[in-house]
Amino acid sequence: MTTTLRPAGPEHRGPDGTRGRSYTVCVNSRPVGGVRLSAGEQFGPTVGTIADLAIDGPDRKRGRGAVAALAGEEVLRSWGCTQVKIAVPPDAEHALRLAASLGYTERNRHLRKPLGPGRALPAGTSVRPLSVAEYGPWLARGGEKYIESLTSLGVPRAEAVAREADSTRSLLPDPDVPGGPALLGVGHDGQDVAALWLRTADPAWVYAVEVAAEFRGRGHGRTAMLAAENVCGGAGARSIGLNVFVANEVAVRLYESLGYRTVLRHFTKPL
Repeated sequence: MTTTLRPAGPEHRGPDGTRGRSYTVCVNSRPVGGVRLSAGEQFGPTVGTIADLAIDGPDRKRGRGAVAALAGEEVLRSWGCTQVKIAVPPDAEHALRLAASLGYTERNRHLRKPLGPGRALPAGTSVRPLSVAEYGPWLARGGEKYIESLTSLGVPRAEAVAREADSTRSLLPDPDVPGGPALLGVGHDGQDVAALWLRTADPAWVYAVEVAAEFRGRGHGRTAMLAAENVCGGAGARSIGLNVFVANEVAVRLYESLGYRTVLRHFTKPL
């Protein structure tokens, strides 16, 4: 039995180096499933993605998916990719076992939480918009972390810097856009203790949250997250999501204790 990938349509290429193509998974030329391969969509042309891998019922549990994934990796390698990433729902047990068997490592998770009525914040807490002068240095620090996350995936530093700049510009607050991004400061007893970067429109998203180093370990991270939920819920959002790196165990525990649940697990593998 020979499992191969057969193009299921034309290859799509973008001017910025993006490319993608759908394939039919075949066993001895017999179609048994499908998969989508792409590169350059978020992290640059050296990072590929395997998505929508599905094997038809009668051919499952015969190793077809594993061979198809390996064949997909070979295609991405031929495209010049040095890393491959996949996203797996937390309840997809077979896909999670497959990722582990093929050498993928979990890197980050997307979490989400439904929003209800606002919750009271601790006494002495204040929330206010940050000025450009205030959030500029904060964004610069966060931008460097984002650049590091890109280079860890094999993205050249020059390209990572350019992508970070484009991303930041597109997500800055605009007073003419209701429900758009917001940069907020969280204070306690008159001192600035944390900063938030949010998309307040539904579905809301926490781009970044940071507690000042000298105020960590005092519960201000929890307060900042509750403030984020109140702001987004007040703007009409029905749910809020965020990304967390699995190595940040403290943050993972905090979000889970606040009721956030994993909706996607993201894995990577060097090629």
